[in-house]
Formats: sequence, C-alpha cells, structure tokens
Amino acid sequence: MRAAGWFLLAIGGTLLAAALFAWPVFQLVHTLWPDFAFHRVVTRFWQLLMLAGIALCIWRLGLRGRTDWGWGAPRARFLREATLGLAAGIATMLPIAAALAALAIREWQPALELAPLAGEIAAGALTGLAVALLEETFFRGLMYRGIERESGATAAIAITALVYAAVHFLGRTQIPAEQLGWGSGLALLAGALGRFAAPLAIADAFVTLLVVGLVLGSVRRLTGSIAACIGLHMGWVWVIQSTLDLTVLDPGARQAWLVSAYDGFTGWLVAAWGALILGLLWLLRRRISPADAPWSGS
Repeated sequence: MRAAGWFLLAIGGTLLAAALFAWPVFQLVHTLWPDFAFHRVVTRFWQLLMLAGIALCIWRLGLRGRTDWGWGAPRARFLREATLGLAAGIATMLPIAAALAALAIREWQPALELAPLAGEIAAGALTGLAVALLEETFFRGLMYRGIERESGATAAIAITALVYAAVHFLGRTQIPAEQLGWGSGLALLAGALGRFAAPLAIADAFVTLLVVGLVLGSVRRLTGSIAACIGLHMGWVWVIQSTLDLTVLDPGARQAWLVSAYDGFTGWLVAAWGALILGLLWLLRRRISPADAPWSGS
C-alpha cells in the first residue's frame, strides 16, 4: 500500500504543515494584503502545499503520461464516453430531484423568474464541470492508477472511494481576528476535522459519497479512462447544484430523514439509488468495454 500511503501523506501532511505555518504565512500576507481573512490565507496556502504534495506523489510513483492521469483514451472515444457519461449522470440524478419534490422534502423557491433560472442552471453546469475535472483527475486518475498498479483494481476502487468520501467533510472554520495567534492554525485544523468527532451525524452523507466513489471507481475500471467518470460526475453535480439553487429544504417534511443535513440533497435516498446503480454495473460488467485497451494501463 505504498502508493496509498503517499497520497494520504500528501493530503494529511500538507494539512498539518499548513496548520503549523499558518500564523507566519498569514503575517506575511497580511502586510501586503490586509483585507485577506485568516482562514482564506490558510486555505490558499494549503492548496499550494497540496499541489506540491501531488507533484511529489507523481514523481515518487512514476505517474507519467496521459494514461497514468486517466486521459489516455483516443480523443474521439474520450469525448464520446464523457458525453455519454454526462447524459447518464443527468438521467440518473434527475429522478432523485423529482422524488425530493414529490415527497415535499424540497420545494420550489417562490417567484422564480426565467432569466435567473437559466443563470442558476448554467452556473450549476460550470460548477459540475470544474469539480468533475479536478476530482476525477486526482481520485480516479492519479490516485487510482498509483494504487491499481501496486495493489490491483479492487484496492484502488475501495481506497479512492474512502478518501474521496472523507475529504468532503473537511469543514470551514473561521477564527475571530482578536483571537488570532500562533496556535490559530492548529485551531483551524481542529475545526476542519470537527465533523469526524460526531460520525453518526454525517453517516448518511458519508455512505452516499462512499457509494458514489465506488460507482465512479468501477466505471474507471470498466472503461479504462476517466472520460465517463468526468461526464457522470459533472451530470450529478449539475443536477444537485441546480436543485439546491432552485428549491428550499423543508426540514419538517415527513420524509426529511432521507436527506442529510450535510447539504440537504445527499442522504439515504441517494445512497440506496447509488447502490442500485453499482449493482447494475456489476451485472452488466461483461457488456461494458473491458479495461484492457492499450490506453487503460491495466
């Protein structure tokens, strides 16, 4: 599990490093840009460290070329699979949005107008594309490939799904300016990890994201690239973000327990739907193009 260890070190090690050096970095940035809040400075600092951590993983694990990044399929096939994945993502998430409306868990916002409505939908598409490109390249591209080459596809699917689910619960914390000091970075880190102190409170959302990660990892294995994963991910985020923007949650609804307090959409309903999709993938695995194509790296 050397490959998995390097990626976990890249995530955990850079979080700790950002916390330890947060105060002096903030002091330096604050002298140049005094309007930047402490938590924003530390977040950007961690992101820079994370880029360095990913670069270290790439170097240590020899992840070179488009295939190792998950982009190895021929362009025409890549675009075709991404498009099909997008269609499948929209088609599989729209029923959930419709179910939430039918169960009165989420209700349309009053006085919606056409122009803002179109803007919200377009913004959801852009958000979905950005999230899908970044997360799929890292999780189902580099991380998957590094673990698969060393420990096999099953381990790669499981580990990437677990890490993918976990990083979504790194919370955002703010510290009042009058309380800032040398220990503020560690306090910020403790706040970011605070959700894990009450695992039952996030169990429904965590299970949902775990199942989603397993589905995406399985698609990565079956198709040999991240093209379909990008499409699926974008479609799901597009529908979810648009639904969140255009509707409001009714926490008093009888079936409100089906959605998580994490975002008001994911939860046991999405988890069950994702498990069904995962089961169908397993049943249809022999009909899907196997991951033994020249670009798959398998």
